[in-house]
Amino acid sequence: MSMEDYDYLFKIVLIGNAGVGKTCLVRRFTQGLFPPGQGATIGVDFMIKTVEIKGEKVKLQIWDTAGQERFRSITQSYYRSANALILTYDITCEDSFRCLPEWLREIEQYANNQVVTILVGNKIDLVEKREVLRQRAEDFAEAQSMLYLETSAKESDNVEKLFLDLACELIREAKQNKLDNGDTAPMLGEGKTISYLNCCNVN
Repeated sequence: MSMEDYDYLFKIVLIGNAGVGKTCLVRRFTQGLFPPGQGATIGVDFMIKTVEIKGEKVKLQIWDTAGQERFRSITQSYYRSANALILTYDITCEDSFRCLPEWLREIEQYANNQVVTILVGNKIDLVEKREVLRQRAEDFAEAQSMLYLETSAKESDNVEKLFLDLACELIREAKQNKLDNGDTAPMLGEGKTISYLNCCNVN
């Protein structure tokens, strides 16, 4: 894809414990598929999807990272250049929720301080097996100044909403930062790559 084919390019990285459904979320959004019996991600994988939002073409580079401890040194290197992080846990697995503070420490250590972070509780199709109450997760997200959403990769519930809402937020903050700096809004159609390291100011 040439630079003229999109107005914005954003890098989104999914993190969280192994088995919470990160790969399934990515594949559901990018390919419309739910891969049964999906094996654990080895290291890092990525997919690209271009979406149109209010007439603007947005290219999303979505990085799916392994949750296992032995891959942490590899996956941490992808935090710094991320525009957004999707911190994912499994609503049916208490342990995956209890590990969130550890993941937040990694974000604080390795990600740029302008990154947009959203907390996602996946597998709401298994609501009868829920171990983490929604209110508890919402309170945790609010305390950490994160957005929060619950999804089901299997049933496709809120998966598109997750990525499109995130893209809208990234566009909004990119434009707002341009205006805050005394510049005009980004020239649409020029295919500018927006880097949150340089351009965006997240409150």
